[in-house]
Amino acid sequence: MSSTNEPDLIEEIAFKEFYIENFSTLKMYVFAKCCDRDLSEDIAQESFIRLWNNREKVLRVKARSFLFTVAGNLFLDHVRHQKVKNTFCNGFEIKNEISDPQYLIEMDEFKTKLENTIQSMPETAREVFLLNRMEKMTYSQIAEAFGLSVKAIEKRMQKALEIMATLKLK
Repeated sequence: MSSTNEPDLIEEIAFKEFYIENFSTLKMYVFAKCCDRDLSEDIAQESFIRLWNNREKVLRVKARSFLFTVAGNLFLDHVRHQKVKNTFCNGFEIKNEISDPQYLIEMDEFKTKLENTIQSMPETAREVFLLNRMEKMTYSQIAEAFGLSVKAIEKRMQKALEIMATLKLK
């Protein structure tokens, strides 16, 4: 144990017990967000690694909160990374066999304009827009994930929609 003047930090022996007690719950928390067993396990493990690396700074009574906050942030980082990899162009596949070259050129131009418009958004507005429109998350879910009020998420979405309204077809 620590002396009475030192904060109650996580000790190596206690960490193993803490891991055993909390790993499954943390993994289920992440799984509820992503529905991917491998990803939820990876994020849970990375969260514990970050807790271990910060054990000298995190009080034992705040360790669980730290862990879940880190897991939520890692999940959001993963979502953001996926959005970068899968640009909006993937959402605008041509469903029918359209062979009109002019139409195909216009679609390519529109995709480029759309992608540029989304990239021009402030990061906070872009994140909310993509989570709501692509991941179908509600404002409440997004607010909870970011630790913000629903009103703050609504304002960010309003900004994103104002920017999207500037997108012109010609």
